[in-house]
Amino acid sequence: MAQLSFKNRIALNYIITTGLLILVAFSVIYFIVKHTVYSHVDENINVEIQNHLKEIKVEKGKIILIDKEEWNEREHNTVDVNPVFVEFLDLNKNIIEKAPNLKTQILEFKDSVEDYELFDTKLGNNAIRQIQVPLHVEEKKIGYIIVAMSLADSTMVLNNLFEIMCLSFLAILLFLFFIARFFAGRSIKPINAIINTSKIITKDNLKIRIPLPKTRDELYILSKTINNLLNRIEDAIEREKQFTSDASHELRTPLTVIKGTLEVLIRKERDSKEYEHKINYCINEVDHLNMLVDQLLLMARFENQKKNITPESVYLNSLILDVLTLNSEKIHAKKINIKFNAEEDYYIESDHFLVITILRNIISNAAKYTNVGGEVVILLSKQNEKIICEISDNGIGIEKGDLEAIFNPFFRSNSTDHPEIKGTGLGLSIVKRITELLHIKFKIESEIGIGTTVTLSFNEKMKTLS
Repeated sequence: MAQLSFKNRIALNYIITTGLLILVAFSVIYFIVKHTVYSHVDENINVEIQNHLKEIKVEKGKIILIDKEEWNEREHNTVDVNPVFVEFLDLNKNIIEKAPNLKTQILEFKDSVEDYELFDTKLGNNAIRQIQVPLHVEEKKIGYIIVAMSLADSTMVLNNLFEIMCLSFLAILLFLFFIARFFAGRSIKPINAIINTSKIITKDNLKIRIPLPKTRDELYILSKTINNLLNRIEDAIEREKQFTSDASHELRTPLTVIKGTLEVLIRKERDSKEYEHKINYCINEVDHLNMLVDQLLLMARFENQKKNITPESVYLNSLILDVLTLNSEKIHAKKINIKFNAEEDYYIESDHFLVITILRNIISNAAKYTNVGGEVVILLSKQNEKIICEISDNGIGIEKGDLEAIFNPFFRSNSTDHPEIKGTGLGLSIVKRITELLHIKFKIESEIGIGTTVTLSFNEKMKTLS
């Protein structure tokens, strides 16, 4: 079975709803007209009953018309125009008198019908409206009078009305279907624009956007939402391309250095000290390459880290001391003065591995970029139900223009001015991702030649991750 198009489904639903409303309206009109027609007939029958009751008398037990000319009136004498049929019966239901227009026909007395009750019946093949009323003289029942009126005209009017309504109903539905289809087609034009635009969007062609409808309705919101989604996808793919390009470059550089150094070594024989120097140089480059690979794997892990977070009680004081111990060789080599001040013991509920990754990167950077004989200050305190960790150094600092860019993968501020400071440019990018993951507020302030201060604001209880 062929599937209806969205436009036709809208039109069909519209005409079904409208058709039901029209059907109800037509039904109400029909029954109102029918009630009016029957009320008019019933009223005329009741008038005839009252008139005939006034025009009879009883002599010697017989019913006699006072006005003999009554039967000569057209309504009693013909059946052409608004005929009125009258019949008098005795107590045994035998006919005493009847109107001339009945001719050989008779009005049948219905024992199953109550007196004074109006009902529909047949006179030959013609529909009539009939009433049967008892005759009383001095409170003594002496017979019955039956009055009936033809329903031919009324039935014709009602039948014509019914046929007109049926034909009109079908014509209206057909007309409404095409009108609804036309307007539905206009209404879903933005959907067609979305479909056509979506067909030409590929990973290499993400610049195209869906045109926004002029009316700010649901389709406008849908188009805007899809455009925002495309913006995010484009940004993500651009970041991925940039990351891949940067990662390839960063991995190729130490490999090129190692290859070049080894090629120089094998060109001619050298003394043992020169071999040792070059080999140690290659080992340092391998260590740098190893660290770069570890950090790349770490970043890849954070892309879907939410499911793997393990909340536990983390003792911040001890964690900071452990990180300082890990960096002790670098600290002693540069004769850096470390000041660690904690007002009390501080515990938070978080992921131990991720928190120590944050602190390792920040403290390692503080030691790396602090000058020989410099100072690194670490403060732990509590402010407004938050645990604050502040790590300051008096190192080379970061230019204000670079404070936003330092969170981009592989970006290294001042790297050209200080080639002796090795790094991958991934540390702060990793820190930013983890802090966002753990709902830790992260702020960095820096000035060239004065130093850098990093502030971490921890919640004592871990927030629900969404």
